[in-house]
Amino acid sequence: MAFTETFRCEVCGKVKSEESEDWWLAWVEHVSPMPDASPMPQLRFMPWDMLLSHHAEVRHLCGARCAQTLMNRWMTNSEEV
Repeated sequence: MAFTETFRCEVCGKVKSEESEDWWLAWVEHVSPMPDASPMPQLRFMPWDMLLSHHAEVRHLCGARCAQTLMNRWMTNSEEV
């Protein structure tokens, strides 16, 4: 029996195909710019990586437009992705 894995864009719902090249991953990290400061959320983006795509915190994005939409939502809602 073959195993099929399906990834969907978190913004538009598009399904990733084998030929898709412009997919991105996004997640929130908490960073502290100074040793004594409390951590603050930071939205991170990187090109598609199959290993990282399996992490529960990672969001899948089908391209720049959906990445920009996710960033805009994150910035205006002040909620984590």
